[in-house]
Amino acid sequence: MAFEQAFLKDSIKRFKYYKELGDKTFEQLEDAHFFNQPSTESNSIAIIVQHLYGNMLSRWTNFLTEDGEKEWRRRDAEFEVTDCTKQDIISFWNEGWNCLLKTLESLTPGDLERIITIRTEPLTVYDAILRQLAHYPYHVGQIVYVGRLAKNEKWISLSIPKGNSAQYLDSVKEAQNKK
Repeated sequence: MAFEQAFLKDSIKRFKYYKELGDKTFEQLEDAHFFNQPSTESNSIAIIVQHLYGNMLSRWTNFLTEDGEKEWRRRDAEFEVTDCTKQDIISFWNEGWNCLLKTLESLTPGDLERIITIRTEPLTVYDAILRQLAHYPYHVGQIVYVGRLAKNEKWISLSIPKGNSAQYLDSVKEAQNKK
């Protein structure tokens, strides 16, 4: 059970990391940036968040007892422009992540081998978590990219700034040597 407990803990840590990337992107953006579509075929940050919100609520509500594709979900509508504010979008973002994290935190190691369904497809809980760990970072990456496009030269890097890899590595080594 030690591996299973570690898997749950590490999964929660990874999900929180991706939420934090989105949060740090949002902090840099002006209201209009949330609704800007870089091209006619691309999604705005607001639309991506609407999709994540719908997906998270559908997948993680009654996770162990109901199909992950709820009858009340309207997936196609998640990709339509709606009349909302930056604050609405951030509220959707937080509510979706809260649903996910609350559910993950309620799982026990014994739950990982249970079978759940998503669109009637049977999956182990373990695999369903991995599935969402692939899906959500994909969209968070889109959010970061669109945010970076909007801010351009005013973008504050969320990781290692361009040209600073060696400096970053030196600081990590220095911190490890102090331990």
